[in-house]
Amino acid sequence: MARKNRAEVRKAIHRRIRKKVRGSSVRPRLAVFRSLKHIYAQIIDDDSGKTLVAASTLEKDLRGSTGGNIEAAIRVGKAIAERALAAGITQVVFDRGGYVYHGRVKALIEASREAGLNRKEELKDEDK
Repeated sequence: MARKNRAEVRKAIHRRIRKKVRGSSVRPRLAVFRSLKHIYAQIIDDDSGKTLVAASTLEKDLRGSTGGNIEAAIRVGKAIAERALAAGITQVVFDRGGYVYHGRVKALIEASREAGLNRKEELKDEDK
């Protein structure tokens, strides 16, 4: 049995997820990528193959003491949501990129929800 490192396993999971998760012009995909030092988020229209909005800890206004912690992920989540709402995007499909929904990925997605993305889904959950 061949040994696989963590990056190969994540890429395999990411390919499996991408078969199911697809963004459209009506509901684009919010893709998350994290490295040890930074976290990145893009809103992508898969129909046209274009990135509509992006944010990362590499940007000057989102840079803090470090880009690889939960506080940085929250800053990026709020920024991506504000930019998406300014571009007229209110609904997205979340693509966690093969990462476990935990820690920085979870913080980014929850911060984007709190800032206004997928507001209709939250209203449906409150009705239950």
